[in-house]
Amino acid sequence: MQNDRDAATMRVIEELKRVYKSKILPLETQYRYDQFYSPYMTDPEFDSKPQVMLLGQYSVGKTTFIRYLIGRDFPGQRIGPEPTTDRFTAVMDGPEDRIIPGNALCVSPELPYRGLERFGVAFLNRFEGSVVSSAVLRHITLVDTPGVLSGEKQRTNRGYDFCKVCSWFASRADLILLLFDAHKLDISDEFKNAIESLKGNEDKIRCVLNKADQVDRQKLMRIYGALMWSMGKVMKTPEVLRVYVGSFWNEPLVYSDNADLFKMESDDLMRDLRDLPRNSAVRKINELVKRIRTAKVHAYIIGHLKEQMPMMMGHAKKQAQVCVCYA
Repeated sequence: MQNDRDAATMRVIEELKRVYKSKILPLETQYRYDQFYSPYMTDPEFDSKPQVMLLGQYSVGKTTFIRYLIGRDFPGQRIGPEPTTDRFTAVMDGPEDRIIPGNALCVSPELPYRGLERFGVAFLNRFEGSVVSSAVLRHITLVDTPGVLSGEKQRTNRGYDFCKVCSWFASRADLILLLFDAHKLDISDEFKNAIESLKGNEDKIRCVLNKADQVDRQKLMRIYGALMWSMGKVMKTPEVLRVYVGSFWNEPLVYSDNADLFKMESDDLMRDLRDLPRNSAVRKINELVKRIRTAKVHAYIIGHLKEQMPMMMGHAKKQAQVCVCYA
């Protein structure tokens, strides 16, 4: 049964590639879609494993959460109470443990990260791949992100547009996990901007209330309610986000009152992660449909602007007029 599903998924992916190359790519090339929106799609973007993006403020347990999922340490991990993860890290499966620099990831023909080149050298120096052998990573790729800063720290210039990078990864992710610390629910300005940059991907977003074993049952109920209220204000949507509550690290629980609840929540999260490969084909169809709509609108706009240009002389003057009208 599993092999039949995998074969069906592969057929869907191959058909998507055929449709894109034969129908959509010529339109994008004619109207230079890559110069206005995103680079042309490549085979690795269709063939890539489902990606899970982790986003949260510093010291909420993102890196520890990845170690909890894969069951072992991975190259380049940095864990501590202060802001330790200062880079985007794609944690992927491989035969031997190693770190791949961001520049190498972006030019690799087998990986779906070519479009990240446009964010510049400052970002590529803060991007790396962590290769580790793991049964979990044979089916998904995990993307760890820098801890979102708060207070005076958030005024520090990262050297690249953090929110735009988050938006790029979000559009290509199959699942986005927003991690929160049970003792630190405040949403900083940078974190709020990062969440707002995920607009259009709300169906992929889930919340993880981590370190929930460090409070008793009564406080946990209040914290859960406060988290839902805060996220409702930021997301500006009537739909309620799914929140996984637990303590996602391999340590004894501080308060064991909710041990059964944490076990059920962990099982639900693992089930959702296991379903990602099965649902990845549907996600790629939806993303391609959104790209087609954007490309169609782009073609109409460029076509209309070209019609405004004179046939022989006066290109510069008309071009200036058009730019003023549509600015």
